[in-house]
Amino acid sequence: MTPAHAPTAPSTTPQHPQDTPFQRLWLGFLTARIALALTLLSLQALALVFNQHLELTAALVSLAYVAAALLLRWWARDRLPARQPGLHWLPSVGVDILFIGALLWLPQSGPGALNFTPLFGFPVLLAGVLGSLLMALGTTAAVTWLLLASVWWQSEVGMGDSTQRYLEAALISCGYFIIAYLAHLLATRLSGEHQAAHQSQLDARMQQAVSALVVQHAADGVLVIDPHGQVQLANPAALQLLGRSSASEPRFALTDSLHWSPLVHLARGSFHSGQPHQADINILHPGQRPMGLRVRTLLTPVQEPPDKPQEATQERMCVMFLHDLREVEARLRTEKMAVMGRLSAAVAHEIRNPLAAILQANELLDEELSDSMHKRLTRMVRENAERLARITEDILDLARLERQIGQTPSATVPLDATALQILQDWQAHNPSQRQALVQLDAPTVHVEFDAEHLRRVLINLLDNALRYRGEHADSLCLHTRAISGGQTELQVWSDGAPLDKSVEYHLFEPFFSSESRSSGLGLYICRQLCQRHHASIDYQRITRQLPRGEVAGNAFTLRFRSQSQPNEVNSSFDTLVV
Repeated sequence: MTPAHAPTAPSTTPQHPQDTPFQRLWLGFLTARIALALTLLSLQALALVFNQHLELTAALVSLAYVAAALLLRWWARDRLPARQPGLHWLPSVGVDILFIGALLWLPQSGPGALNFTPLFGFPVLLAGVLGSLLMALGTTAAVTWLLLASVWWQSEVGMGDSTQRYLEAALISCGYFIIAYLAHLLATRLSGEHQAAHQSQLDARMQQAVSALVVQHAADGVLVIDPHGQVQLANPAALQLLGRSSASEPRFALTDSLHWSPLVHLARGSFHSGQPHQADINILHPGQRPMGLRVRTLLTPVQEPPDKPQEATQERMCVMFLHDLREVEARLRTEKMAVMGRLSAAVAHEIRNPLAAILQANELLDEELSDSMHKRLTRMVRENAERLARITEDILDLARLERQIGQTPSATVPLDATALQILQDWQAHNPSQRQALVQLDAPTVHVEFDAEHLRRVLINLLDNALRYRGEHADSLCLHTRAISGGQTELQVWSDGAPLDKSVEYHLFEPFFSSESRSSGLGLYICRQLCQRHHASIDYQRITRQLPRGEVAGNAFTLRFRSQSQPNEVNSSFDTLVV
């Protein structure tokens, strides 16, 4: 086999794909053969009308040629011939040479005698255009032999000067060779240009499909705007940022709403200056707070012809990229938190030993004191030092987790049994306060998750739910279930108050907490552990049907990946703060 990168010699035979242009050319030759045969038959009829003389044999041959042409038109309309020489050309070129040669060899006399030699140009042209170069030259050579043989036969029967006839046959044959060669070169060039145009069209369609796919699934909004403010293209992210439904018309005018006027001014400024612009603007949605957007514009390049530059300028488009400022700020905040996390880990490591010394000294001091005021002060020192120690351990624990998580082997655990055991261990510390409603609906399901990591995630969620739950026995619920697609859910629900939108938006970010006594790493670690095991975690405000009625609450849901998916190579966190 030839390697894919090996160069190949250029072929002198143009390739014709089974496409419409070649079919039209092939059908055109089939139809032209019918017209040629009917013309010959009509000439025989005209000879009878004007000269009162009819060659019966020539008329029968012409009639047979008409029948053969009609039969070929019907039989070969969907059978495109290959360019290589072979017997498959006999029903086409062979029929033409046969019948035209028969007419040429028929003895003719009288003033109405016809010269059929020019008719050989049809099979020569057919072979040169549709066949290979060898096929074209071979057909021309066959025609030349017939012409020379015809001259020899006429000289044998004493019909005129043979020298002049040989010279005419030689000149005609030379012309046929030239016609065959030039027709083949022209057909080869046209076929090559057609293939190049076809490939360019395929490349353009593929590029358009790829661009449309990228634009449609881009996280940032993309708008394509003409100089009149008409939106020619808008991806779903842009429609969402503009407050439009994805099912609405894809083309609309930015001037339709006053809320989009900052975008209109920015686009007009780009068209006027011919330069890209960037600005932070606010989009007002009815009944909502203003949405901050970072907008960047680019103008499509256009080659301006020297005769009509104004028309070319009007065809330029403004491509507008919309970024939600909240996401931009979140990325910047995450980067800052990463730096702070590394610094915090280093600081926490350094202050752990002094904290231990402070706690020990405080305990020794507390044993020596008897005054209640002094006892209260040592208790305050112990409580705050223990709080600082817990925060330090959280930060150091995240650093240890980074080193250990890549070494954790992939494991499969029974979901219901593992979740129930973790819940019972958690309740054992304070059974009276840690009551929960348990609903396990996945008894046979095994999930890919390390047991210790699942324990860490679930206990963290249970602690959060306990902190904000109500006073009822069913204020905290643990629920497992199998969902469609082979996936499984584990949900921790509590009937606490709804979270503020600002808190919900940053819920899983590191070092973010709505309480001053929390390090803000618990939910972040849960998310990282879930990502490590190809699971996901999210927050929703949902309503549950309880014995006391429908109750709204906060739900944290773990979705484990489909069991049908293959195991993947273990990897560390994609993003880690410390």
